[in-house]
Amino acid sequence: MSEQNKSHVDSGVDLLADRFVDPGLPEHKERMSDKDPKAAKRAELQVSILFLISIIGTIASIVVFFAIRPEGTTESVRNANLALGLSIGFALLGIGTAAVHWAKALMSDHEVVDERHPLESTPEDREAAVAELTQGVKDANIERRTVLKGTMITALALFPLTIAVPLVSSVGGDWDVSKFRHTIWKRGTRLTTDPNGRPLKASDVTLGSVVHIIPEATEEERSSHHWITEKAKAVVLLVRLDPKDLKETEERKSWSYDGIVAYSKICTHVGCPVALYEQQTHHLLCPCHQSTFDVADGAKVVFGPAKRALPQLPITVDDEGYLIAQDDFNEPIGPSYWERLK
Repeated sequence: MSEQNKSHVDSGVDLLADRFVDPGLPEHKERMSDKDPKAAKRAELQVSILFLISIIGTIASIVVFFAIRPEGTTESVRNANLALGLSIGFALLGIGTAAVHWAKALMSDHEVVDERHPLESTPEDREAAVAELTQGVKDANIERRTVLKGTMITALALFPLTIAVPLVSSVGGDWDVSKFRHTIWKRGTRLTTDPNGRPLKASDVTLGSVVHIIPEATEEERSSHHWITEKAKAVVLLVRLDPKDLKETEERKSWSYDGIVAYSKICTHVGCPVALYEQQTHHLLCPCHQSTFDVADGAKVVFGPAKRALPQLPITVDDEGYLIAQDDFNEPIGPSYWERLK
């Protein structure tokens, strides 16, 4: 900054200083806990109770994790997740509300103004900061409030168990990545609409339309936890184009039917559902990170962070005109993993 410009800035600052008077800090108002030892004791007890709620929530989450296990049905999965979520919620809520109440009722609430200074503090400033922190600890009377201190330390020490126990218990579980190479699509499996499971005929799919597809299954199968998990890997987006717009290799010419093509809905970037179709360009967009795939050209990537085309589901029709799968997807669905070359 030139000397002239600096002079103008300084003049402007001086002018503002003359026009606006520094109001200073408002008069400090003491809280009930500052004036009444009984009120301070009540606040301490309330904070301890909140930390105790957190401790109970942590213990409950561990008990729930082992006692309420999913049994393969949607209802059991929902109940297990609900119980675990509520118990962890109480554990977090107890710590959070205790910290807020402690700060508002027991810690020093005197307003302090620090003048701006260079980023690098002087040794004197650092010593002063340590002294202020030490004084703050004294103001909070942590040493004398043994019950509060004990419940706080216990709550903070136990809470990581809500994450560590489920994580550790999963070690040694199912690490078979081969399951990612295949889905429940098999030769002859009918394509049905998602979510009602209605079989779909080729004649039902109009030009330019998009249909969300899942494999055909019985009512009993659709209610099982295993099928719900497998369905998540097998979801398909079906699109009907004008056959002359398709750019198909010789290998893939038999994978479509009269302009109808089927691709995995799971983005090859990080696995988000790809479902935004632009009819005029035949582009399919992933809403998470804007990866864009060309449905007319083998669902190849035309934009975005995805590196691989969407896997294609080879389809045809049966004797009744219903769309069926010729086989599973041409390659593993979803993002890359450590045993995949690409």
